[in-house]
Amino acid sequence: MTATGADAAVDWLVSAAPDPDACRRAWERNPLGVTLLEAGRLWDVLIVEGPLGRPALEALARGRERTGPVLSDFRGARTGFLVPPGTTAGWLGTGVRGAGPGTWIVVPYPGRATGGVRWLVPPDGTGTLTDPVALELALHAAVAARAREW
Repeated sequence: MTATGADAAVDWLVSAAPDPDACRRAWERNPLGVTLLEAGRLWDVLIVEGPLGRPALEALARGRERTGPVLSDFRGARTGFLVPPGTTAGWLGTGVRGAGPGTWIVVPYPGRATGGVRWLVPPDGTGTLTDPVALELALHAAVAARAREW
């Protein structure tokens, strides 16, 4: 990620904070390289548990649409897809949790190594989010591929 891309990504991410300037200052000083940002304003997050996150991301990457930002913990136990606000209110799916209004997510600083959480697909600053319909299809493809392995 270029410095300009990282700057644009940071600008976009901190715009979700009640006080973007204070958020940016605190984030830049945080030795862990993470901050908490509220979901539900600029994005919701669909969190996929277990081994379906990466295969779903791979299925999305094969599609025509651009994938929005995607978070993961370092163990790969959870993958979080940033989707349009309001998505979690209508999402029904086994093994998928939603972070919407009133919830906070741990967000790593783009382009920096952090402990515990990282970007699989970093934000580019444009506000591109993962299409929920494409994500649902990718999750179905990941489940089907896993079933074939058994």
